Amino acid sequence: MNETRYASALAPFVDEVRRLRPANAEVIDAHTHLGLDEDGRSLTLAQLLAQLDAASARRACVFALHDPDRHPAYSTPNDRVISWAAEAGERLVPFCRLDPAEDPLGEAERCLSAGARGIKLHPRAQDFMFDSEELNGVFSIAESARVPILIHAGRGLPPLAEGLVDLALRHPQAVLILAHGAICDQGILTSRLADHPGVLYDISCFFPLDVIELFARVPAERIVFASDPPYGMPATSLYMALRVASQARLDEPTTRGLLGGTMAALLDGDGLPPTSPPRRGGSIELSGRLARVYGYASLVGPALFAGIVEQARAMLDMAMAACRDPEPDSVGEALETIGAALSAANALLDSEDGVRPAIDLVYRSIVRAATEVPDGA
Repeated sequence: MNETRYASALAPFVDEVRRLRPANAEVIDAHTHLGLDEDGRSLTLAQLLAQLDAASARRACVFALHDPDRHPAYSTPNDRVISWAAEAGERLVPFCRLDPAEDPLGEAERCLSAGARGIKLHPRAQDFMFDSEELNGVFSIAESARVPILIHAGRGLPPLAEGLVDLALRHPQAVLILAHGAICDQGILTSRLADHPGVLYDISCFFPLDVIELFARVPAERIVFASDPPYGMPATSLYMALRVASQARLDEPTTRGLLGGTMAALLDGDGLPPTSPPRRGGSIELSGRLARVYGYASLVGPALFAGIVEQARAMLDMAMAACRDPEPDSVGEALETIGAALSAANALLDSEDGVRPAIDLVYRSIVRAATEVPDGA
């Protein structure tokens, strides 16, 4: 991989992070993994800590991947995560992952006694809905133990909002973290759970428009930073968080809450902060020129994750062409920065270890394109 070219293309985005990040703001990643997944992804303790360091993230919530060694009841992966978290000192907050079909109540009680400080549920991987007595018991345990439940609410799910809403409303003292911006049912979940006092939304999303829209639907004080390693990267997601916060015109205290303050209060037993009305209106204003770049570039990452490099290159070519504009209007600097990043990403795809850096540059590019507020907005 051409590290010099990558670093050069990355530099403007890194400079933005330095400028937008409040001084000494604590960053807590609400959504990270350790271990091995059935899909072949993996992450070691040393790798996760290095990724957190790259984002200057002080702490992270961590739980097991969809481990091939998960039977019975995720007990072995849960024990590993609790042990790794202890080894990392106070940097990692372990959650136990539960399978509703395999003694979830017993495993939750065992893990909480062993040091777990939260619960993870994954309805896609474990193929369940929220209508069982076992899950009602899990929510009751979380209420009694005063620990949060993080729930996968991203891609790959059938409509599940109604069952989840009904269960959540029966447990108003349970703190829920709906992962991936609740994109599986964002409209229903944000509307129906608006009066629940303890629902948070993590921003581990690939498409920044999902996060931008979240600020129009829920209080900023209920949105928390997350990156989803090994699938996402804390430093990359931090760029997105800061750009979206700036576009939503969050003040400094609210930005600090988004980055880590809200999670710190939750994890340290101080309770959730009071809320304010959503910070955005119901529409999103984009530069027309950058909207074209966004449209093509947003198709690159999914193609690379799927291993379809030829399709990714075709979309990169279109996105780069959209950046070559002799009449850039007010977004000339953004087009230049994005164009350089996409060109570097295209070159990185020629090397075996260049796919992940290429995805990083593409992701930052679509974030910049989606959050560049046009003049007069």
